[in-house]
Amino acid sequence: MHVRGVNTFISDSGVMRYHMVAEEWDILNGTQNQPPTWNFLKGLLMERYDEDFHIDLYVQSDTAYLHEQHLWELRGRVVVRNTRGDVFRTEELFWDLSKHEMWSYQYIRIVTPERELEGTEFHSNEQMTKYFVSNSIGAFPVSEKDSINDNVNDNVNVNNNGNDNVNVNGNGNRNSNFKKQWERER
Repeated sequence: MHVRGVNTFISDSGVMRYHMVAEEWDILNGTQNQPPTWNFLKGLLMERYDEDFHIDLYVQSDTAYLHEQHLWELRGRVVVRNTRGDVFRTEELFWDLSKHEMWSYQYIRIVTPERELEGTEFHSNEQMTKYFVSNSIGAFPVSEKDSINDNVNDNVNVNNNGNDNVNVNGNGNRNSNFKKQWERER
């Protein structure tokens, strides 16, 4: 079945859970050798609602596939925003509805109100609130108060070709050589 101009709501057990908008939606019924698949070849915008009908997840992608009614494959410019306002951008994202987890093996950029993080090999819970990023680099504030209250020396490694180390000691002083080098490379 081929549908154009999709703007639909999907319920789960009589409760509205999803709002989907797509230019085209192809529904392929499975055969003996292939499972049923939904294809959104011209993009997908989806909002997921919590029990109080507030948007708890926003998903947008250039192309999307739903395999066997439980595995989303999102491709192209994928943007996901969670309830905290964290924004995730990648070129590929998988979402397993039965295991309630998301992952990607492509470059990902995460922007939160407190920090920015980039990396590869991303794993998260379904709400995108608890996540792990491999090969990561990022920027985040370290307040002087937090540094002073810590009696041990903290080493924060900023991965920039493996050359940079930020040493934050108990009195809040930072290695000025790192700051100068970071400003030059930026």
